Amino acid sequence: MSEESPVEESADEVPWIDRELSWLRFNARVLQETADPTVPLLERLAFLSIFSSNLDEFFRVRVASLRSLLRLKKRRVRALGIRPAKLLRQIHTTVVAQQEEFGRLFREVILPALEEEGIILIPDPATVPKILPELETFFTHRIEPILEIRDLPEAAEDDRPFLDDRICYLVVELGNRPDDLVTPGEVDYSIIRVPSPPLPRFVPVELSDGRHGVVFIDDIIRLYAGRLFPGREVGGSWAVKMTRDAELYLDDEFDVELVEAIRRSIRKRSTGTPSRFLYDMHAPFPLVATLRERLGLAEEDLVPGGRYHNLHDLRSFPRFGRDDLAFPTDAPVSHPVLDRADCVFEAIAAGDQLLHFPYHSFKHVVEFLEAAADDPLVQSIHLTVYRVAAESEVLHSMIRAGRAGKRVQVFFEVQARFDEASNLEWARRLEGEGVEVEYSIPGLKVHAKTALVVRREGDSDRHYSYLGTGNFNEVTSRFYTDLGLLTAHPGMGRDVATLFRHLAGEEPNPKFDFLLVAPFTLRAQLAARISAEMTAAMAGHDSGIELKLNALEDEDIIRRLVLASQAGVPVRGVIRGICCLAPGVEGQTETVEFTSIVDRYLEHARVYRFHADGKDELFLASADWMTRNLSRRIEVVFPVLDPAIADQVRHVMQIQLDDNVKARRIDFEGSNAYATESAASESAAQAAHRTWLLGLSAPHSPIEPQHHD
Repeated sequence: MSEESPVEESADEVPWIDRELSWLRFNARVLQETADPTVPLLERLAFLSIFSSNLDEFFRVRVASLRSLLRLKKRRVRALGIRPAKLLRQIHTTVVAQQEEFGRLFREVILPALEEEGIILIPDPATVPKILPELETFFTHRIEPILEIRDLPEAAEDDRPFLDDRICYLVVELGNRPDDLVTPGEVDYSIIRVPSPPLPRFVPVELSDGRHGVVFIDDIIRLYAGRLFPGREVGGSWAVKMTRDAELYLDDEFDVELVEAIRRSIRKRSTGTPSRFLYDMHAPFPLVATLRERLGLAEEDLVPGGRYHNLHDLRSFPRFGRDDLAFPTDAPVSHPVLDRADCVFEAIAAGDQLLHFPYHSFKHVVEFLEAAADDPLVQSIHLTVYRVAAESEVLHSMIRAGRAGKRVQVFFEVQARFDEASNLEWARRLEGEGVEVEYSIPGLKVHAKTALVVRREGDSDRHYSYLGTGNFNEVTSRFYTDLGLLTAHPGMGRDVATLFRHLAGEEPNPKFDFLLVAPFTLRAQLAARISAEMTAAMAGHDSGIELKLNALEDEDIIRRLVLASQAGVPVRGVIRGICCLAPGVEGQTETVEFTSIVDRYLEHARVYRFHADGKDELFLASADWMTRNLSRRIEVVFPVLDPAIADQVRHVMQIQLDDNVKARRIDFEGSNAYATESAASESAAQAAHRTWLLGLSAPHSPIEPQHHD
């Protein structure tokens, strides 16, 4: 079977859920966390921030892509099987309803609850005289000197005012005389850029009754706007925000040097085509019409919103030391082997070690790489980079290794969306330290999360590998759930070494014995395993597939899962985000059960489990089951071979499948109903995972090296 071959059998109909609408259902689950009274109050505010940030990216990337299809010939779009105009209308309807729910939760639930705790958001600071001197000083010395103000004149098409991407603005109504404000055709407008950043979005103030007040910087500008326009009458002011196309469109640029193409695309991003113009729904119609005309917007650009935009800033809402209103700060769970090991290489040689983030500390990965940098027996270190922290300890360890004279090879994926500039800057720094730097491969993204340390032991080299489901990022590791495997298995080490040779251009047609690697073998291997489960079920034998994914979208794989379900294969899984396959549809997916868990941490690990005629094959992966992951990215899926580690992974999967507190059922209707009937007692997967790991944290037996086959 070729890697790109379509499914041989044909599922007549597939209960398909549109990708974009499925993603919006996921964001609705994020909004559900704001409505959940069991979530600490300040964390509910944080979920509003996450919802807002997610929606911004959705419009910058996905909606922008759909809008670009409208510019293609209809015949070509029909060939893609997409009706972008209809889909954009559905998206608009769904988003408006979600934003209305966002506003209701913020105004009617969160703000009253904060007020009960003595934290007051003050929308009109003029009504609180005590705080005015403090706000006036802040405006005079901090805000006014850096304000950018521009008129909104009638302009030619090539001279329109330009609003930057994802920046809040206030449109202010102006007149020469008081009656001008209500005289049609006599009103002028000016646009003020809200200077956050660099200033904080929220200004904390102390109230006379001992309570804490919070003022939006927007409202401070509104309060003192009259000073900015001497001799003019200032009327209302309304918030607006432009979201622009963030796609890089690099497919047409591979005839030039890729890194320079990326740099040019980054520079162009802030001037991209509008994909959403958000405006205060209470703004008068003449203002909205004027903005549309003078900014050159289309009707479909316009999306009504609330009084405030860029509410992803709610993540920085002042907390006033109220730790009791937030999730508790949990200390990392001790790893039963790595926390007690004198030598990390001896610990890994004794047996595979599995790390569970964020419950375990990412320091173990950093310490593995730092030990490699310092160890005189280490010959070389190899690493893939997709997203790293701003001041990455991982990459500082690579600099350290380079300075120690070791061979260090780092592959940077400079097409990692929104992290391109950071990766390019880190690549430049490492090259300056003598590190071998490789860059993106045209037509592919390298999404694998792998590291390889080659250590001279006796008369031979030993390979120590790290393979993960998440990035080498010590910051996101604190709030993403991921799994990482440290292993000295020689076969896996050889495969990882083959991968790095391929990334360096030294092995154009790599062969792998243990790893499943996209785009080379992964799709065909998954297809074969699904077919094997289907064959077993039709023969009356036991079968089963369990999945933990961020997204399930690939049409060929979905058709295979439908056929497997029709053959009687039980298919269960936890799909956090996009899920294009509707479970439980009569005659098609009756044996499929999927849930989605949204909780304190972002579920990010990928696990595949196949019954495999009783062999119970387990895999961990960097890859979701999306077309881009299977066909247009380099991904690594690695088997779990150590029996003790396999037991851990099986237990993690069972904890996930048993969640009846934070799990929502995925269905065709998109109800996002909580899965509450799966057990007599409540079980929240993330809390249960941590509790279980605490039980495992007791020391294991003394370390003795193992011999891998």
